[in-house]
Amino acid sequence: MARPIGPRKLYRYSTQFRVTAVRLSELSGVAVQDVARSLDVHPFVLSRWRRDAREGRLMTKQAKVDESTKAELKELRQVKRAYARLKEEHELLKKAIRFVSERQAKSSSSSTPGRKRTGSP
Repeated sequence: MARPIGPRKLYRYSTQFRVTAVRLSELSGVAVQDVARSLDVHPFVLSRWRRDAREGRLMTKQAKVDESTKAELKELRQVKRAYARLKEEHELLKKAIRFVSERQAKSSSSSTPGRKRTGSP
């Protein structure tokens, strides 16, 4: 694989951006990877910023998180939960259909045509 030509690109993020990213990732029920993906930042970088905040190198107390951003992250979390539930239900329905069709196939092959049943009506 060829190496890229030219200098490696380094991104510089403002302190306010870092603080906001850390605060968003600290919301209850929000995954670090989701926040990183939505901000177009590598999850490792966000984890490093979180560590810096824990160790006091990045002050996050003064940061305000936009209410619309909070609401969007909560909605994303709800949609992901609903999607996971629907996916599970879909798999269960597929198994049920497979089970029923196998039973029908077995029951239809057990009665052979042309044979007369004996017994009381």
